[in-house]
Amino acid sequence: MRYPYLLLGILIIAHLSGSLAENTFSQYWKEHIDLPQPPYWFIAKVSPLNPHQVSMFMKLMEENKLASHLPSFCKQANVACSTNALTTLPPKVHWTDGILKYELPIPSENPLWVASQGGLPYFRESMVKEGGFMDVPDLRDPMSYKSFLPRSLASKIPFSSARIKELKKLFGVVDESNMDEYIQDTLQICEKNPIRGEQCTCVTSAEDLIDFIVEKLGHHVRVWSTENAEGSHENVTIGAVKLIYGNLFEPPALCHSKPLSFQVYYCHVLQKVKIYAVDIHAQKKLNHAIMACHYDTSNWNQNHLAFMLLGFGPGLIEVCHWISENGVVWTKNQGGDT
Repeated sequence: MRYPYLLLGILIIAHLSGSLAENTFSQYWKEHIDLPQPPYWFIAKVSPLNPHQVSMFMKLMEENKLASHLPSFCKQANVACSTNALTTLPPKVHWTDGILKYELPIPSENPLWVASQGGLPYFRESMVKEGGFMDVPDLRDPMSYKSFLPRSLASKIPFSSARIKELKKLFGVVDESNMDEYIQDTLQICEKNPIRGEQCTCVTSAEDLIDFIVEKLGHHVRVWSTENAEGSHENVTIGAVKLIYGNLFEPPALCHSKPLSFQVYYCHVLQKVKIYAVDIHAQKKLNHAIMACHYDTSNWNQNHLAFMLLGFGPGLIEVCHWISENGVVWTKNQGGDT
């Protein structure tokens, strides 16, 4: 009977460790955000590591010994490494770069080819009407399960293009693999220069994300996200369309989940953006999706894929896109002050 008790003890410790990490983050949330509690999906992203585990893995990292403990680290931290999930990643979809790289053209994809892949990545506001039909692109996060690292541990990660070899070695990433391509793209986006009027950053911990939101929007905010990835690559029926944030003088913050071994968000604040909640009637079930519409495209590249698909050019039309799985929109609470 010894081993069942030992297994039970391990499970209890794991549960208590996760609860401790969750409670620590919940306290940080309460101290900075004027909302009762974080959204369930945000709590699920919090690192499950307890302080003892963080200290242990930080020591291994400082001694350059983490590689020999990679399976344990990746499993306990709930991050993606060569030991668990990297071989199952789908290839990167390049046209999604345009959602974040407004200043660059996307020359590698033919617009008609992109449209034929199952969904329009960019569209006009007038194209989304209740009772209408629409081809929805892939809304899935290719690494939706991964967690943040604790801030103290994330700060030790070599998160830069200049140190990409160290980063890949740390997580056991093979050259020219799908994960290698994801890492290169995420670092490129995180290090790009913002367009005029854009404020942006990449956050590698839940605390960093909260700090950015408080700095840009204040403590009194609301949080919006697409419920799931249903409707991806489908011709869906559009249900109710509701404007949930239309203040063009108080821009929202859009945070996009970026694929890396651990959870990273690219967050940016752009002028003149409206946010809509849209019911998508997919084949399997209803999806409550979030749509962002940019009304100032004057600083976008004239060869941006959005203009190639929709016609016109920078500053002449609004451009809308869906907020994908695990993406999040933060808006000022109109009833609260900063």
